[in-house]
Amino acid sequence: LMGFGCNVPAMMATRTLDNKKDRILTMLITPFMSCSARLPVYVLFISAFFPKNQGLILFSIYFIGVALAVGVALIMKRLMFAKQDVPFVMELPPYRIPTLKSTIKHMWYKGAQYLNKMGTVILIASIIIWGLGYYPRNVQFSANFDQQISSIQANKLLNGKEKENQISKINLIKESERQEKSYIGQMGHAVEPVIRPLGFDWKIGVSIVTGLAAKEIVISTMGVLYQADPKSNESKGSLKEKLQQQRYTSGEKKGALVFSPLVAFAFMLFVLIYAPCIAAVAALKKESSWKWAIFTVVYTTAIAWVVAFLTFQIGSLFV
Repeated sequence: LMGFGCNVPAMMATRTLDNKKDRILTMLITPFMSCSARLPVYVLFISAFFPKNQGLILFSIYFIGVALAVGVALIMKRLMFAKQDVPFVMELPPYRIPTLKSTIKHMWYKGAQYLNKMGTVILIASIIIWGLGYYPRNVQFSANFDQQISSIQANKLLNGKEKENQISKINLIKESERQEKSYIGQMGHAVEPVIRPLGFDWKIGVSIVTGLAAKEIVISTMGVLYQADPKSNESKGSLKEKLQQQRYTSGEKKGALVFSPLVAFAFMLFVLIYAPCIAAVAALKKESSWKWAIFTVVYTTAIAWVVAFLTFQIGSLFV
């Protein structure tokens, strides 16, 4: 249940379990609980592609996560953690009304402990993701964007607001092309053949890769790649509108829409299931070992691919 807020403290809380196998099994299925960092992804895609029954779609995502956790736990318990069940017995200390001083003291201690263990990991991962998206700097653009900006600035027929809007659009196009040719963009193109059977393109691949640092980064990455205006909300130019209008620019699907309700649902399932964030992986390693941390990254991503593949391929037969 704690995992619905954040998987990291949920994994740390498994210390209350006496049996080591129970602790590891619980940590292995905790990533299936949809943490709050994934919620912005669901809200964006549900509002963009599911105008009706939005609550039902969101509930189905959470329900699928719980169902997968139960199913995987039952399978692992039989194959990897077979043992005779023992009753859970926990000795409780005498109950006392907590004082304000002790409460603040414990909050400060646990908060500092969390930041000390996970803050450094998140910071390092964020720097790596930033570096991959920022370099190389000597990118060959398809057009001279700086000259276009200079021409707009020199155009006396445009007022200040019009110049600002046009320059903003050119900068978004330039940044999108730079991201595509950056190291992380190259990674997105590299994984595209693997995710193409799921209905995903290279931009979705980049978002998935950056989501390894923290799931909420998926949205900010898409904002850059799809040239969404950060100042726009529900109006033209917002990320929601860009996702609805995005089309393939090459290949056999050229001209077709990238996203459909089916692709959006498959993508939300993939985000739900695939590898937990860096902080959760670090917590899993801290509470168990690198072996289980790596195993969790691999097996959750594999299940995510299979679920998204089946959702897209079977759904395509009825659409």
